[in-house]
Amino acid sequence: MPISTIRLDDPGLDVFELGARTGLLWHRGEITIAGVGAVHRVPVERPGGATAAQTWLRGQLGVDEVERPGSGPLAFAAWAFDPTADDELLVPDVAVVHGPEGRRWLTVRHDEGELEAAAAAARSAISAVVAEASTVPIGGSTLHVESVVAPGEWTEIVAAARDRIVAGELTKVVLAREARVTSDVDFDPGVIVGRLRQTFPTANLFSIDGFVGASPELLVARSADVVRAHPLAGTLPRAADPAVDARRQAELLASDKNRWEHRITIDWLLERLLPFCSYVDAEPAPSIVSLANVHHLGTLVEGRLSQPSASVLELVETLHPTPAVGGAPQADALTLIDEVERAERGRYGGPVGWVDAAGNGQFAVSVRVAQFDGPTATVFAGVGVVGDSDPLDELAETRAKFQALMGAILRP
Repeated sequence: MPISTIRLDDPGLDVFELGARTGLLWHRGEITIAGVGAVHRVPVERPGGATAAQTWLRGQLGVDEVERPGSGPLAFAAWAFDPTADDELLVPDVAVVHGPEGRRWLTVRHDEGELEAAAAAARSAISAVVAEASTVPIGGSTLHVESVVAPGEWTEIVAAARDRIVAGELTKVVLAREARVTSDVDFDPGVIVGRLRQTFPTANLFSIDGFVGASPELLVARSADVVRAHPLAGTLPRAADPAVDARRQAELLASDKNRWEHRITIDWLLERLLPFCSYVDAEPAPSIVSLANVHHLGTLVEGRLSQPSASVLELVETLHPTPAVGGAPQADALTLIDEVERAERGRYGGPVGWVDAAGNGQFAVSVRVAQFDGPTATVFAGVGVVGDSDPLDELAETRAKFQALMGAILRP
């Protein structure tokens, strides 16, 4: 069944709100993508299945009036952290894209010779979603929050991991905490992602299969032969007092522990990208990336892909998991996570984003996320543990990171 793209002349359509309501949404910078209608699920073998998945998507190409990144056959993905867990691409019957310069286009799956009829049906489906009454905010009368592992037990896990690093078993490991929020009514992920948009407008915002987040970290983006990544590693909580907050930024930039943690990720990323690129480089020093709740160290990485250019799915397969969400050396860190972490990560820390038939796409690292299942929300936060980590400081860091989703979930 071919998938075709036509121009959409509807400047009043809020594509973000559309995707929030349908539960299939991606937003980053100048591109917003909403999925509408039924979803075709394409299995992806991991590892090693990126090329086959990209070939399948390319084979669905029909008419493309737009011929820009994000036009033609398009799929969403929200993959598990475990890089050996088979997963899937989500191909909606209808995709609506609000791209650069305010351009909008419509992508539809259709039978041969039925593009015009399918496009008309798609417009009707979009209108029906838009016409629906706004969903009622989540506000159940009871909300209960609990740590899956008690804070004291979790700091003991961090201390044990740190001691193994000091003993020379590995360089860094990322450990996650898991919290659970339960309500007396079902949560509405659309309301949550809308609140995240208000608080974190510059983040990678998404809602896919009840998996909702506002990730500040770009794993990899590919547009034609340009590849970009923006890894983050090293964190301090923000302060309400501007003077104190400025001191925390300076402290973060001067922190040997945080700069070392960050350098591990940058060096690893450059090494992994180099075989795909005619050149790739990183900014000479990290800068502060400030969000509503925390400051991070971030470094922009950019390169030109060699020909033929690798697809974004191939790059995702190569780069995930980075030391920022797994650790280093990678195999040793993943083994230690399996041994000690006691969190059911699922999609937390995995790649989340979109890909088109040409291999263009954008993928974030799925941090600052929650998985919604009816009246239950599972929220995650992680920290990078190195040889001089203080378990109580790491606990404080998870609490600061939890605020991103907890603030949206618990708001009256």
